[in-house]
Amino acid sequence: MRKVYTKINSIAGNVVTLNADNVSYEDLAIVESGHGTSLAQVVKLNHDEVSLQVFQGTKGVSTGDKVRFLGHPMQVSFSENLLGRVFTGSGKPRDNKSDLQDNMIEIGGPSVNPSKRKIPENMIRTGIPMIDVFNTLVESQKLPIFSIPGEPYNELLARIALQAEADVIVFGGMGLKHDDYLNFRNTFEEGGVLHRSILFVHTAADPLVECLMVADMALAVAENFAVEKNMRVLVLLTDMTAFSDALKEIAITMEQIPSNRGYPGDLYSQLAMRYEKAVDFEGSGSVTTLAVTTMPGDDVTHPVPDNTGYITEGQFYLRNGWIEPFGSLSRLKQMVNGKTRDDHRDIMTACIQLYAKCKESREKQSMGFMMSAWDEKLLRYGERFEKEMMSLSVNLTLEEALDGCWKILSSIFEPQEVGISSKLVEKYWRSGE
Repeated sequence: MRKVYTKINSIAGNVVTLNADNVSYEDLAIVESGHGTSLAQVVKLNHDEVSLQVFQGTKGVSTGDKVRFLGHPMQVSFSENLLGRVFTGSGKPRDNKSDLQDNMIEIGGPSVNPSKRKIPENMIRTGIPMIDVFNTLVESQKLPIFSIPGEPYNELLARIALQAEADVIVFGGMGLKHDDYLNFRNTFEEGGVLHRSILFVHTAADPLVECLMVADMALAVAENFAVEKNMRVLVLLTDMTAFSDALKEIAITMEQIPSNRGYPGDLYSQLAMRYEKAVDFEGSGSVTTLAVTTMPGDDVTHPVPDNTGYITEGQFYLRNGWIEPFGSLSRLKQMVNGKTRDDHRDIMTACIQLYAKCKESREKQSMGFMMSAWDEKLLRYGERFEKEMMSLSVNLTLEEALDGCWKILSSIFEPQEVGISSKLVEKYWRSGE
């Protein structure tokens, strides 16, 4: 039985401070007050002075209440019983089903040694042409979805969950509105993927400290499914800006010296610790991570997207309801798109180049310049390309999308106008409708 402390030195916000020994950073404790009991986590150590972030808040907590340390950081149960379940950020059931306490594992462990990582080599198909054709998602990749608030990033994430090639989906929601949480759960259930999914959800009404635990919960479970069960795991996180804001709020409470825009100085390290969990294990499964990062004011220099860009292997930009072809980048796509179909790279390059020229023609049109026959072709191409390839309502296999690109090109341009080798043109050119 661990020692019970009965003297709290100070209470500030949701943080209590006391003197204790044999305590480690991020250890859990139980705070007993007249209003009940609450979990708390060590967020600061100064010799024997310990600061605890109380999950349920400090309302009703007095300096004479009891504090008992559990001697370990946050843990989560790991087994196939997790599949189909929904949990809070502290690992408690949110679906009114039984609590799971078997095979407890610690969260927030170190990432895999880079020398032990397998070189990525497998494509993850999503059924979304702007990903599969133009910015291919690769197994074990870590990619953010940069978006402004109001864009359908949660809908995009849910669709990827339904259609992506993965054995297990682990979803981590941070700072979600309750309606957004319900939409995710209902989409997973109605789409038939809930049975192979695990949801860790923190809503805006839940304790702030739980927001920091969601990503670690999701990634710890994902890593064990990959290593122990030899499964391909897709981790979907939303929103890493909410995670970072929670870090900032706790740092301010702890009177840490702020860095850029008030965020803690270790923001980069905190983000990297989570993203670097994406890995393809030699002789075992893999963890692939897609994480939404909302950009206040569409500002890519905001500390969260700015730091994220140095960690991840590209990014998807979600603007105007679709994944923008300019700015979006999958740095690992060349690892796989040379092995899909022989026309993949050429059609990808040609379509994007022609769309860039279409944007120039639109700019000329907006300024009142005379349109040439070539400009008119480009304008027609842009409309078709946006409707048939860029729209997030489009659902095509990779092969269907490649064929669709050829169909658009052949209905508007002459073969010599698209910049594709004659060998591929002879093989794939389609007559226009």
